[in-house]
Amino acid sequence: MTQTIKTEPLTADAFAPFGDVLEASGTPDKIINQGFCGRFNDRAQMDFGPDGRAGLSIFKADPRRLPYVLDLVERHPDGSQAFIPMSMDEWLVIVASDLNGIPTGIRAFLAAPGQAINFHRNTWHGVLTPLHAPGLFAVVDRIGPTPNLQEHILKDPYLIEK
Repeated sequence: MTQTIKTEPLTADAFAPFGDVLEASGTPDKIINQGFCGRFNDRAQMDFGPDGRAGLSIFKADPRRLPYVLDLVERHPDGSQAFIPMSMDEWLVIVASDLNGIPTGIRAFLAAPGQAINFHRNTWHGVLTPLHAPGLFAVVDRIGPTPNLQEHILKDPYLIEK
């Protein structure tokens, strides 16, 4: 039986159990470049583990549409993963809590244009889900000797609606 989940706005408070919301909102921490640039400093809890290092990759994902059928979540036990859109479009962020190795309490957030996220280490999440072309994202995640990926196919898919 398919369950339906409504998207909610992506806010730092709502997303805090799963990771960090990255955006240029509020007052910058510092003004730089002769006063022409506001720096919003150190906004993500990046974690690459003892044997990992930061890697910067570019992902190009096919856009999806709402309603969206969610049948797979994944997590990265050895490091965090940040998704930074390279266009000013909304996109879908799906997360879940963990209950003894099983994803539970699935939530769907609609990221506004200009919002990026960082999933904390070991957080269940949906795959990259842009809602508009070109679907380009800069991704900062762990590069290391372990596979750092666990996938979980959902027995009963979820329907994500706006």
